[in-house]
Amino acid sequence: MRARFMMIVLVASFVSGCASVQPMSANQRAAQVLAAAQVAFENMHKAPDAVMNDFRALFPKAQGVVILPGLLKGGFIVAAEGGNGVLLAKDAAGQWGHPAYYFLAAGSVGFQIGAQATDVVLLLFSQKAVASIIAHQGKLGADLGLTFGTMGAGVEASTTTNIGADIMAFSQGMGAFAGGSLEAAALIKRNDLNEAFYGRPITPEEIVLQGQSQNAAANGLRAALNGQ
Repeated sequence: MRARFMMIVLVASFVSGCASVQPMSANQRAAQVLAAAQVAFENMHKAPDAVMNDFRALFPKAQGVVILPGLLKGGFIVAAEGGNGVLLAKDAAGQWGHPAYYFLAAGSVGFQIGAQATDVVLLLFSQKAVASIIAHQGKLGADLGLTFGTMGAGVEASTTTNIGADIMAFSQGMGAFAGGSLEAAALIKRNDLNEAFYGRPITPEEIVLQGQSQNAAANGLRAALNGQ
């Protein structure tokens, strides 16, 4: 319990410190995250390394995607990571819809040292996985009742051959980080960014599952995901 409390405190401090470096409005932040998400996806999709071959092969099978550009992670013994990103899902026609904004907050305890900035893409292979992320604010692990795996040298020092996983995390970045895991990780909805981007209070369920709102500013990212 004490260790979990320490993780929560550290994550909160880490996030606050990152957010205070360059204050900006919610509209500016939403635009920045969206642009960075498109760049992160395009870079990962065209990366020449073997891990990204798996990413390219699996991406067409995904029903949902979470893109976390420039995820920041650092710590010593107790680690924290955090970053804004977007969640999108395919519609009934198989086309990628509009984004809902989320924040990933995670902490872990163990032998670890280093700092890292990396792009992370979570592939969600079923509508159940998409709905679970939205319903439970994306607690990665047993809370979702989904199988989770990671591939790539970046977010975690682990790989998996479990291609049948409900969620697969691919990463690409710079820096070094030894040990740790996505224990205690959660994808938390950013109501402020969703409201700023769509011009009204709106939930991720209304955006992603019900398609109740659109913004042409997302068309570049959607086109990239749709392969246009």
